[in-house]
Amino acid sequence: MELRQLRYFLRIVDLGSMGKAAAELDLATAALSQQISKLESELGVLLLQRSSSGTKLTEAGSVFYRSAQLVLRHADDAISIAQRMQITGRVSIGLTPATISVLAMPLFETMKTRYPEVEVHIVESFSGYLSNMLNLRQLDLAVLFEIEAAYSWEITPLLSEGLFALYSPYFEITTPPGGLSLLQVVDLPLVLPSKRHGFRRVLETRFAQRGLAPSTITEVDSLSVLLELVRSGYGVSVQQSAVTSRALSMGLSVTRLIDPEAQLQNFLVNLPEKEMSPTASVAKTVLIEVVKKLVREGKWDATVLTKS
Repeated sequence: MELRQLRYFLRIVDLGSMGKAAAELDLATAALSQQISKLESELGVLLLQRSSSGTKLTEAGSVFYRSAQLVLRHADDAISIAQRMQITGRVSIGLTPATISVLAMPLFETMKTRYPEVEVHIVESFSGYLSNMLNLRQLDLAVLFEIEAAYSWEITPLLSEGLFALYSPYFEITTPPGGLSLLQVVDLPLVLPSKRHGFRRVLETRFAQRGLAPSTITEVDSLSVLLELVRSGYGVSVQQSAVTSRALSMGLSVTRLIDPEAQLQNFLVNLPEKEMSPTASVAKTVLIEVVKKLVREGKWDATVLTKS
């Protein structure tokens, strides 16, 4: 029996629905049902009666519900006491220039609030460089877009971002009400990161999935310079949704790409658990919590959390 199974059980009972509980817990309904079935199997009793209208407690479930509440209350007290114990050390977290603009400050502030003695070192670089730094053990964890070289890492899918075309309001481009397609931007002069950046490789894969190949590309490995070139009318850039707020603040036009392939998966990648320090482990937990909070509060546009 696991504490998470007890938490799942209580939420199902409190919400009266397996589906509602699954949505709140960021789980697939089938996965949640499997956990409850496993719990029932371990206990040897049926806890919930399932029907198309929802779930109801059995007699055994009613007794177990009260006991589970007490167990979790004691567990939460123990967690609270443990978290008040001083955790010290240093953690290095790698973020891309795009991701850093939306995630860095909330992550830093949350870490400092919960673990004031921890030194948080945030490294900004393109995902290809961050991958190398992970392999060299120069980072504890990072948010990456591709994970081809991640055979020795632990990988947690975080979220999927929409892709957008960014361009100067004076750039001559016809934008349909529903958005632009990859086909409509492929022959425009594009301003993109070099192939050292994981996002560029992901984007080229998206074009290839449609049988497309960009004809003109200006490569810039600086997000600030890239956006300035776009604002000056030198071309159009395709970027993830984390960049859109910054682009809009610069006066750029932003239009979503409507292709089903126009999505970018973000992964949290860290060293193997046996190599992680306690400081890195708590930073990983905090990062995941902060990402979920940003998405749920609408502060990370056009994103969908990955189901556990």
